[in-house]
Amino acid sequence: MTASTIAQLLGTELPLIQAPMAGAQGSAMAIAVSNAGALGSLPCAMLAPDAIRAEIEAIRNAVGSKPYNVNFFCHHTPTPDAAREEAWRKALAPYYSEFGIDPANIPAGAGRNPFSDAAADVLEAFKPPVVSFHFGLPSEALLARVRGWSAKILSSATTVEEAQWLAARGVDAVIAQGLEAGGHRGHFLSHDLSRQVGTFALLPLVVKAVKVPVIAAGGIVDAASARAAMAMGAAGVQVGTSYLLCPEATISGVHRAALSGNEEARRHTALTNLFTGRPARGIMNRVMRELGPLSATPPEFPLATAAIAPLRAKAEGQGTGDFSPLWSGQNASGCKPIGAAELTREIAAGLRA
Repeated sequence: MTASTIAQLLGTELPLIQAPMAGAQGSAMAIAVSNAGALGSLPCAMLAPDAIRAEIEAIRNAVGSKPYNVNFFCHHTPTPDAAREEAWRKALAPYYSEFGIDPANIPAGAGRNPFSDAAADVLEAFKPPVVSFHFGLPSEALLARVRGWSAKILSSATTVEEAQWLAARGVDAVIAQGLEAGGHRGHFLSHDLSRQVGTFALLPLVVKAVKVPVIAAGGIVDAASARAAMAMGAAGVQVGTSYLLCPEATISGVHRAALSGNEEARRHTALTNLFTGRPARGIMNRVMRELGPLSATPPEFPLATAAIAPLRAKAEGQGTGDFSPLWSGQNASGCKPIGAAELTREIAAGLRA
C-alpha cells in the first residue's frame, strides 16, 4: 500500500493521523491538524453524548468538508467488585492519610465509556467520515450503524493475530500499535504483555499478514521516524506524544513540565495499570515507583480511576505529578511547544521527501 492509498482512503492530503488522546486534547487539536491537511482526531471515551455533539459541531464549523476522525473505546464495562475496590483503597490508604483525604467521601465510577447506541445516535446526525476504535471493535449491530453512513473504520492492533481479527471483520485500515506507544495499549485478544513488540518489529509482520492498509503507531515522533515507517511498508503514520506540548493540548502544567524537563527523566517510561486498571505507558513517577507500575490490586479498567483521582488533584495542586498519569511514548524527543498545525507541516515535509 502507498501513502497516496491511505490519503485517498481517508480523504486527506497527507498520510498522517493525529492520535486521539483522551483527557489530553479536544476539538481544538483536531481542527488544527485537519486544517493542516492530515487527519485530526477527537477522543470521545471520556465525553458524554452532549459533549460529543458540541465537540463535533465545533470541528465541522471549523474544517468544513475536510475529514476528521472520532475515536471510541470498545471495552466491556466490568461489574464492580467490592473486595477489589476495598483492597485498592487500602493500598492507597497511606497516601490518603498524607494528603488528609477521607476515602469514605470518594465516589466510585468508571470515567471512561465504551461505544454505545447513545454515542451512535449522536454521530448519526453528523456522519463523521472516519471512526476509529481502541480495544477491538464494537458489536456487529453498532458496527453496522457506523458503516451505514459510509464512515471509514480504523482500529488498533498490537499483535499480528489482532490485525488479522480486525481485517476479517472488515476494517478499512489497521493501526499497528507498537510497544513504545504512549497511553493505553490497544490489545484486546490477549492480556499477556509478553506478546507485545515494538513498532518496527510489528509493522512488517502486520503488513505481510493483512491486505488492508496498515498505519504505524508508536515511536513515530518526527519526519525521520515517519519516513522510516513508510519505508517499512506503512501506508500511513499515527503521531501522538509529539503533539502533547502543542498549545492545543489540554494536559496539566505538571504533565507539560514532565515532557519538557529533564531528558533522562522523560525517557524513563513504563506500562502501568495504576491509574485506570489497564496497561498504559507514562513517565515514571512516585506512585509507580512505590507501588510498582503493574499491580494486581487495582480494579478492572476503567474502575481504578476513581480511587486515585483525589490524590492526583491534591498533588497537582501542590505542583507535582506524583499521582498523575503522565502519558508519553518512549520517545518524547518530538515534543515541541509549537502549534499543532505547524508540527503537522514539519512531519509532512518528511513524508513528502
